Amino acid sequence: MERTLVLLKPDAVHRRLVGELLAKFERKGLRLVGLKLVHCSQSLAEKHYEVHKERPFYASLISFLTSGPTVALVLEGREAIAVARHLIGATDGVKAAPGTIRGDFALSVQNNLVHGSDSAENAAKEIALWFTAEELVNYTPVDNAWVVG
Repeated sequence: MERTLVLLKPDAVHRRLVGELLAKFERKGLRLVGLKLVHCSQSLAEKHYEVHKERPFYASLISFLTSGPTVALVLEGREAIAVARHLIGATDGVKAAPGTIRGDFALSVQNNLVHGSDSAENAAKEIALWFTAEELVNYTPVDNAWVVG
């Protein structure tokens, strides 16, 4: 099973969309193995967005992620990264397909509600930034055979 990190960013929390967004991932069959509400520190935000450090929008990314509470999730399932990114939609909410999280709820590029890991390598790095091994729960859901196939 593959794991991915999903962040429900401050705009999702402030707009009270956490339950609805989490439900989309669960309804698709992804399994929740880690969940916490955090106020992201400057250093964590800098580590998380390190890949964008030289880009002109880096400072605004850091400012936004540290501006309020974030819900950090670790989701697990068959092709969890691709499944989550498909549910999330294109970065620009205006261009994201209807039915995706960003297509239905986001209107800007930066305040786009959610982050999802883009590769297995980045998922492993990001999960380790946001969660300790002890904070992740391993279990087999009773419907596993139906969902995973």
